Amino acid sequence: MLNGAGVPSQSKFPDVSFLSRRMVIIFPFTRMKHEVPFRIIVTGPLSGVEMKIQKGRNELIGPATDSRAKKVFEFSLLADLDPSVPNFLGPFAQGPKDARFIYLNSGTSAGQFGSCWTRRAKLSLMSISKELVESVLRSPGARFETAIHGIGRDGGPICAGVKGLEWRIVEE
Repeated sequence: MLNGAGVPSQSKFPDVSFLSRRMVIIFPFTRMKHEVPFRIIVTGPLSGVEMKIQKGRNELIGPATDSRAKKVFEFSLLADLDPSVPNFLGPFAQGPKDARFIYLNSGTSAGQFGSCWTRRAKLSLMSISKELVESVLRSPGARFETAIHGIGRDGGPICAGVKGLEWRIVEE
């Protein structure tokens, strides 16, 4: 094969230098991943206790909006839709493929030194179907959103697996 300069190429793939940089070439062995926006609203957070979502193993991301009444976190995940159940990927997705979740950290787990609280809540992504992800992708400005109460039954920050979590689609 000849490259863009008319010189024989050593690559086994055809020369595509003539294509626009905006074009994406998908080879049969690659899978398409879609960016999906998310929002978590924590209502009634415990006063004086920081909350952050975990990105990767060590990074923490604070709320986009923070008040006494609520904390709002906004981020995106990548979704692989090839399987029947979406596989959420990216630095905010935690856990094994068949049990993905988001960590919401509180107190010392959120980087608040001196706090008497060290907690993490798991917000499962497993109730989100492939059809729901496709619906968000079809609607510009749509995102997944959930709202949770920030205080657990023991009076401390919410922790462990969050029961009854519902992700809904909202449009901006």
